[in-house]
Amino acid sequence: MSSLLITNAHLLDPVAGELSDASWLEAVDGRIAATGTGPTPTTGEDTRVIDAAGATVMPGLIDAHVHVLLTTFDVHEAQNWTAGYATVRALAEAGRMLRRGFTTVRDVGGADWGMARAIDEGLASGPRLIFGGKALTQTGGHGDVRPRSNDQQPCCQTRPDFARVADGVDAVRLAARDEFRKGAAHLKMLLSGGVASPFDEVSAVQYSDDEMRAAVEEANNHNRYVTVHAYHPRGVNRALRAGVRGVEHGNLIDDETIDLLLEHDAFLVPTLVTYEMMHRFGKEAGMSEASHRKVADVLDGGLIALDKAHKAGVNLVYGTDLIGQLHSAQLEEFNLRAQVQPAADIIRAATTTAAKLVGLEGQIGTLQPNAHADLLMLDGNPLDDISTLTKPQTHLRYVIRGGQPLAIAEN
Repeated sequence: MSSLLITNAHLLDPVAGELSDASWLEAVDGRIAATGTGPTPTTGEDTRVIDAAGATVMPGLIDAHVHVLLTTFDVHEAQNWTAGYATVRALAEAGRMLRRGFTTVRDVGGADWGMARAIDEGLASGPRLIFGGKALTQTGGHGDVRPRSNDQQPCCQTRPDFARVADGVDAVRLAARDEFRKGAAHLKMLLSGGVASPFDEVSAVQYSDDEMRAAVEEANNHNRYVTVHAYHPRGVNRALRAGVRGVEHGNLIDDETIDLLLEHDAFLVPTLVTYEMMHRFGKEAGMSEASHRKVADVLDGGLIALDKAHKAGVNLVYGTDLIGQLHSAQLEEFNLRAQVQPAADIIRAATTTAAKLVGLEGQIGTLQPNAHADLLMLDGNPLDDISTLTKPQTHLRYVIRGGQPLAIAEN
């Protein structure tokens, strides 16, 4: 039995948006056993005791939109990588995510069961990796990144990649079943063009209603859910009517979208930081000129959409969607959202609401007893100053994953 006792801490409750008085927290075998404000429990010889000395202890962060496999903008370079090399790079990035304070991430295109298993078995250091396998794209869609000279069909099926092509209801069903066979916790469909894909427009509509409904039915049959990449109402509203659980990005949504999100109790995962970073550093990072021009189409709309959704009470979840060397900006999403949201709401998006989206409510993103002991110890109060979370080099003392102080954070 392993145990950890943290004393003299101010515990941050994301639901209440409050800090406790001086408190203690005990974790046993990777789970939170108890918390309190009175005398500290008696400990055994093997218990590790950490005196927080007045620091904040809060749940570990959850990033619900990552791509650990996408460690470069150079598509041609990545095509020359072996599966082993691509995986080693991905796991190295996962380790950096943990040191930034993310104890759980949801990968929405690329990661697989082998990466998750390597982390779970301690072969690599990283956050809990909730993966969806390869996203589904139609031919010529956001996930079909072949050069125009490549006529090979199908593409993207036999090597590590972000997406796989599936055209038609039967092919969508087969692809969905195959991803669930391989352990996917959710299924992602690409319903509009994107910034990183060079040959489609952001406003393009991809996949039919029948194809979406087939994916949702397969997900429901497997006790899973569908989330969709989409920017504008032409794609998002159709998807919500088809029964998807999540919407990624949603920069250009309208009032009808807001109503549908509320009606279906669905989740919106804005990813503001990726557009900000691509606008500022995309070309330097190797982004194509065609992709860089599309950033402006969605950059300004993202904050407007977030503000509208926040005021309406939509389920909002923290996500970043960063690629390549831009992963280092993973915490900057907090500062961007702070332009339109109170700190407590942003923290909920990265803890309790994200946990609800991934089906782990009460298990992660909380300090409740029996939850996983995934914790951060911070100097400062992020409820008063959200930038406390964005400066791990000066504020983050410990990242604790499963009751184990695995890393003193480095950015």
